[in-house]
Amino acid sequence: MPEARTPAQIEADIVRRREQLAETLDEIGVRMHPQTIIGDAKARVASTVDHTAGRAVVAVNRLLTDVRDSMRHEDGTPRFERIVPVALLALGVVGVLVASARRRR
Repeated sequence: MPEARTPAQIEADIVRRREQLAETLDEIGVRMHPQTIIGDAKARVASTVDHTAGRAVVAVNRLLTDVRDSMRHEDGTPRFERIVPVALLALGVVGVLVASARRRR
């Protein structure tokens, strides 16, 4: 059979539980404050953007490395049979862009 508690023990339990409840309510107040909610949302968006941007940088870097490697022989010398057509295509695109910009003026 459990021991009977004294009024002092009961009062101490009440005081302790009141303090715990006050801490819990304070924490809920901080979490539910509009600035806290906005700050948390901003942090989540920033994290998502950083993650997405990081993945994009890695993908672009991988693509550029693959293109660069495809433009060289195993010994590192340039593969002109691939470089020349790409350079001509790039010049053609730049020429079209310049011509269309001049027409707009």
